[in-house]
Amino acid sequence: MGKGGGCVPSKKKKPSSLAATTTTGDGIDDDGAANAPIPIEDDQTTNTAGTTTPSITARTIAPPLKIFVVFYSMYGHVESLAKRMKKGADGVEGVEARLYRVPETLSQEVVEQMKAPAKDTEIPEITAAELAEADGFLFGFPTRYGCMAAQMKAFFDSTGQLWKEQTLAGKPAGFFVSTGTQGGGQETTAWTAITQLVHHGMLFVPIGYTFGAGMFKMDSIRGGSPYGAGVFAGDGSREATETELALAEHQGNYMAAIVKRLAQP
Repeated sequence: MGKGGGCVPSKKKKPSSLAATTTTGDGIDDDGAANAPIPIEDDQTTNTAGTTTPSITARTIAPPLKIFVVFYSMYGHVESLAKRMKKGADGVEGVEARLYRVPETLSQEVVEQMKAPAKDTEIPEITAAELAEADGFLFGFPTRYGCMAAQMKAFFDSTGQLWKEQTLAGKPAGFFVSTGTQGGGQETTAWTAITQLVHHGMLFVPIGYTFGAGMFKMDSIRGGSPYGAGVFAGDGSREATETELALAEHQGNYMAAIVKRLAQP
């Protein structure tokens, strides 16, 4: 004890800053837990000799989220939008888009009489049961008097088991369409299709005006609406413009971002 009443450190006692320091058997000082970095248990293992050796940590890579682009297209207009939607969705990291067509309900004889082009054999037909595998959907179809074509309606009618079990409840979905004229149902065709999603408990995801300036251009004819992308087919000879295709690509990208956001914990 000193004259001032203070404590004089013992020569045998380590300073407080080193109090937590210990010496390993090989003579190397090892700092205490207060100053040591937080260990990562998966980065090293201890063998029987008491020394540590690095180990290879198996990292689980999450499978990509899946968006099914499901469509019916007789003359190829809806299909052209579908392919650009896939491109847009594939542009979002961690998301994968797949193209599917619904079964044709017309006989081959009738299809030939309507002079419909041959279908792309690389795009498979989908079954109702396969819908359960997807994390999100984009459904495309031409209009029939302001409603979806009978082929797409027949496909939705085949989803009764999924409806009974509410397998698709909570999954996001959007629409894209094709019409013959400017007043032929660019909005109503998508609007009347919402009933299919409602009964399945699905979430309708419109694009609104997220396409930006492209939604307000008036210098050319353009399909599409806040409900989703669209194309004017006319008598069947008109092809989708680059603006219509760009809107479809935007919708695919937008839907992929929504699906990814909803999948986050």
